[in-house]
Amino acid sequence: MSSQIRTVGIIYNSRIPEALDVSTAIVNELSLEQSSWISPAENLEELREQVTSTDLVVTAGGDGTMLRAVQLTAPLKVPMVGINMGRLGFMTELQVHDALEKLPTYYNGSVRIDSHNMITARIIRGSHTSLPGEEGPFHALNDVVMSRGAVSRVVTIRTTVDGAEVASLRADGIILATATGSTGYSLAVGGPILDPLSESLVLKPVAAHVGLSASLVLAPEARVGLHLEGAQGAVLSVDGYFERPLHPGDRVEIEQSPHKARFLRAQPPSHFYSTLTRRLGFSIRGQ
Repeated sequence: MSSQIRTVGIIYNSRIPEALDVSTAIVNELSLEQSSWISPAENLEELREQVTSTDLVVTAGGDGTMLRAVQLTAPLKVPMVGINMGRLGFMTELQVHDALEKLPTYYNGSVRIDSHNMITARIIRGSHTSLPGEEGPFHALNDVVMSRGAVSRVVTIRTTVDGAEVASLRADGIILATATGSTGYSLAVGGPILDPLSESLVLKPVAAHVGLSASLVLAPEARVGLHLEGAQGAVLSVDGYFERPLHPGDRVEIEQSPHKARFLRAQPPSHFYSTLTRRLGFSIRGQ
């Protein structure tokens, strides 16, 4: 290991039985016993101080594991490299079968760092509740979603961009996704795929019954307001795992985050496009 990488943290998905085995094998077979730590993704809150002295975080799981880990690594500018043990793995770099062979490449400084845009959301509560007047900021690498949650009724959302009213819609919800998140929930409901290093944002209604149904691609500096109206409550979801209840009269303000997610990449920039259809489950003629 070069002097550039001194301490390696390994974060694994405990719901995947093999993930801990892979993490332990990395430590043992790459002789990292004196310069590494291992933790399940569920224990991240306990690792904040430890990550401050970490030079590289390796994740063993899938994109969801990286979404959790980035909450610690992005504010501290610690790069990550992911081992894919999930299904799609758009953010991961390595596969399980070649991880031990290729991982040392990331120690010698010959790889590049890709910086991915993030967004930040704040909840501003209405006068209806005794909850704190403002909550956040909550940082997201993939997306921020306002939705009806488990309730079957649609929600009414008034949407503004830079203060200008864009739409008042009745829908299952609305997504604001980064370029990284454009291949996630937004894509599943018909949104566009952006280059992962783009700083543009995607605003995508979910099953709109009334109002805007098309996607909007927004400028990086856009400030989006989601105002919950009507009588139906909603849920704010950040990167698919962090949730907060919303009540009519609440609003969510979203803009660029000051943080960036940093990924070490040995693959060429074209790797995203060369593997795109395979990751989405499609085949290319002749392959």
